[in-house]
Amino acid sequence: MATHQLITTPFTASSTADDVLRGVDLAGVRAIVTGASSGLGIETARALTAAGAEATLAVRNTTAGDAVAEMIAGSTGGIRPRVVRLDLADRASVKRFVDVWDGPLHLLINNAGVVTGGLERTREGWELQFATNHLGHFALAIGLHDALTLGAAERDGARIVSVSSTAHMRSGIDFDDLHFERRSYDPQIAYARSKTANSLFAVEASRLWASDGIVANAVNPGGVATGLQRNFTPEQKESLDAAEAAGVFTYKTVEQGAATSIVAAVAPEFAHAGGHYLDDAQEAYTVPDDADLAQHPHGVKEWALDPATARRLWTVSADLLRA
Repeated sequence: MATHQLITTPFTASSTADDVLRGVDLAGVRAIVTGASSGLGIETARALTAAGAEATLAVRNTTAGDAVAEMIAGSTGGIRPRVVRLDLADRASVKRFVDVWDGPLHLLINNAGVVTGGLERTREGWELQFATNHLGHFALAIGLHDALTLGAAERDGARIVSVSSTAHMRSGIDFDDLHFERRSYDPQIAYARSKTANSLFAVEASRLWASDGIVANAVNPGGVATGLQRNFTPEQKESLDAAEAAGVFTYKTVEQGAATSIVAAVAPEFAHAGGHYLDDAQEAYTVPDDADLAQHPHGVKEWALDPATARRLWTVSADLLRA
């Protein structure tokens, strides 16, 4: 397990996104927030815009995105984020998004996520949660690498924020059956794998791209009631209620949930430090893979930070996208 000194910040579980950004001027910073038409994505984009950033809302539903952009413009004195369509489960949509992006990029917030109640697949046959939450964001980041490199040269570094979850503790990556072609489908395990993948992406992206001035960190926003839960099965709802009752998490407001993403995006402590997993605005402590979730709700499992696994997942993901 990691023995390095954990990175700390002045912020806590109760800090809000605006608390983190107090006194921070993001004028000239170009940011993309995926999944910015609901929940944490809205608040993350709003807070960045309020601090002066030029935000792009990357959303599946542009009508909903436009409504959010108007709301943000109304609350920030007229700064209106751009809205661009992005369906992370559709490779052609990701390519279109990348192709129309012009110029530097300083912040990529990979915030979007889906939860399914049953097995759904993309047209390639990929399991939908893994395809959307991991592969889509992976393709997006690869496609925007040059823009991030440009942004890093402009502002002494560019950052990627990969939104993970406590759910990562339920499962590592099963390379022998990534898309549930052999084992029976469990939507909670599928979601857990995608969230572990989000963390592993940050580990390998930071290793590969540090020389370009790009760092990536994974964040756990904590328990926040958002639209993500709308597709939960009764079993998933029951599991969530049991986890809350066991003290695994306490619900946060959306403003508090977005704070850890904003810490990873702007805090000086993470300007040149990548490959970490943040929880409650701090770097989380590492626990063994067999650690109990209820006893370590603010930890990160070794399987989510393992460099060899991160390299393997990167290679497998790149091969899938090339196929």
